[in-house]
Amino acid sequence: MKIFNNNIPSAIERRAIRKRNRFARKFGFDENMRYPFTAEKNQILGNLLGIHNLVIGPWGEPLRTKKSVILGTIRMGYGHYRPAMAIASAAHSMGITPYWLDILSYEDSTGAKIVRHIEKLYSLGSRLSQKSALFNTLYWEPLMAEGMKKLATNVEFSYMCELMAPLFRDLPDEIPIVATHSWAALAALKAQKKRVINMIPDNWPLGLHLAEGALHCVQTPSAYMGYRTLKNMFKKGKALLPIPSREIAWVGHNIDHELVSNIEKDCAARITRMKTKKPRRFLISIGGAGAQLDLTCAIIEKLAPYIKKDAAMLFVNCGDHKNVFDAIEKKLRELSLPTSPYFDWDVVQKFSKKALTTDVNGVHLFYNPNIFVAVYTTNLLMRASDVLVTKPSELAFYPVPKLLIKRVGGHEAWGAIRSSEVGDGTVECETEDFIFQAIELLIEDDDLFLMFCENIIKQKKIGTYDGAYNVVTRAMKWYGNG
Repeated sequence: MKIFNNNIPSAIERRAIRKRNRFARKFGFDENMRYPFTAEKNQILGNLLGIHNLVIGPWGEPLRTKKSVILGTIRMGYGHYRPAMAIASAAHSMGITPYWLDILSYEDSTGAKIVRHIEKLYSLGSRLSQKSALFNTLYWEPLMAEGMKKLATNVEFSYMCELMAPLFRDLPDEIPIVATHSWAALAALKAQKKRVINMIPDNWPLGLHLAEGALHCVQTPSAYMGYRTLKNMFKKGKALLPIPSREIAWVGHNIDHELVSNIEKDCAARITRMKTKKPRRFLISIGGAGAQLDLTCAIIEKLAPYIKKDAAMLFVNCGDHKNVFDAIEKKLRELSLPTSPYFDWDVVQKFSKKALTTDVNGVHLFYNPNIFVAVYTTNLLMRASDVLVTKPSELAFYPVPKLLIKRVGGHEAWGAIRSSEVGDGTVECETEDFIFQAIELLIEDDDLFLMFCENIIKQKKIGTYDGAYNVVTRAMKWYGNG
């Protein structure tokens, strides 16, 4: 076996084949399964982003083979849903219909069973990494930063994705597939699809994210160099044969049309609030694994005195984590902070729109069990926020001033590096002391905050945030190697 003409040791391939066969037996696999997809308008984001879900059965609409794109994604945390929404938003703005294919949605498929199994392990690891410094240092950080970097990982997943291929087999060949997880890209390629784009979510090159035969779209110049050279993906210090230039593209940050098109307006509003001494608006976005609850509560406690004297206010999106919502609501009661809870999607939309032009105070707490609402609520609130508090995950690339807290996995470190060098967010604040210092600086002084706003406007002018548009444009042209 070869990956980009690099020879893979036969022992690695044999191990990958054995694991694929174990999965096939454990989760059941019928290579002759068929999935006759039709399309239904997404009830949450159909009107906003034009998304149509792919459903199994004849009751939906036939797929349009012109001016459409299929978004292959995986509901593993929020890190692959959010960029899929960005692509849908960009496509919708360009008059192109986005079809949504989430492997995990087809519960009886072998692919869904495999993803569900691995997702549980990943979520558990993410939570444990935040509770145990020893586990994080000795296992989780090395696994995420170095273990997933090796080509051996890609070999394992390449064989595994043969079990997901039937989901993609009957999709029209004319419609390009944009995958926001390499498993979706690999599954599409195993199904003999030629028009496949593999979106790279991280700024740290990982063998995990490779899908030979697809066009790899990266967000940054450093990621382009790292992936192009496959740096350190076999033996550290050993140069490999590179990815051909025709199979990789630097496109920019993958951001929703609604956010990109309003950058100047939203930054102007932030600067006006700063000059008129309005409360600094903080947005805390809980990740898909629901990790960092203790740290979030500590941040809220630090913000509490500022909120009480109207120097700050707070949005907290708990996503679809009811246990997180309950814990944070309890903490807010203990701190005697005025809190407004939000559960209804229509109310969230109206509130986020109103917050763009009117004053808001206190704490606003959000929760919804629907995954689309859970993820997109943060996108809506970003426009009305001054500072986004987040780990350096996919949100590190978004055009809003950011306070970047401790990463969950070593692969996220370079997201913070990118944001701090672009100048739209802080460096990674990996301890409470550094986080609290950044909060004080962002509230009591204006220099950092103003710098972030001004740099976001500058980056908009040079196309830094145009990645989603560029991915869609390339998807309409990309025909793979055939």
